[in-house]
Amino acid sequence: MKLNTRKLVYTALGLALALVLPFLTGQIPRFGNMLLPMHIPVLLIGFICGWQYGLLLGFIAAPLRSLIFTMPPMMSAIPMAFEMAAYGLISGILYKKLPKSLFNTYLTLILSMIGGRIVWGLATYAYFSILGNSFTWQIFATGAVVNAIPGIILQLVLIPPLVFALEKNNIIK
Repeated sequence: MKLNTRKLVYTALGLALALVLPFLTGQIPRFGNMLLPMHIPVLLIGFICGWQYGLLLGFIAAPLRSLIFTMPPMMSAIPMAFEMAAYGLISGILYKKLPKSLFNTYLTLILSMIGGRIVWGLATYAYFSILGNSFTWQIFATGAVVNAIPGIILQLVLIPPLVFALEKNNIIK
């Protein structure tokens, strides 16, 4: 299979996972908001397929899920689109540029998560400003860090071993 076709197939699989994984936590929305299930496939596609595919998947996943399943609400999905696009973009660029090592995989993941959360804060601030709502530092800190700690831990535990296994099996080239 050609490399671009393979990347498209992996990205389509990532989109399917981004749409389906939230159902695992959907009965308890607060739990889903803490585990961030949609972020995992976007970060992985950035690592596996590169920044272009990660960016695209990140940008369409949340709004598409909102349109199909009404969750997350579109008011949340729009800033999430920018956040997750940043995850895919940053993870794809850093993973390609940095030498392959476990340390650099963690560094790429951590910097991607920080960058995405900053983008989420800026996008949410802009979106709320357009709607005439306020977005405070407390809302940012709670949404981007405090409530996200379980998801951050899950990503740190899950993604690097998956990337390592994919490298070992020549899925990531």
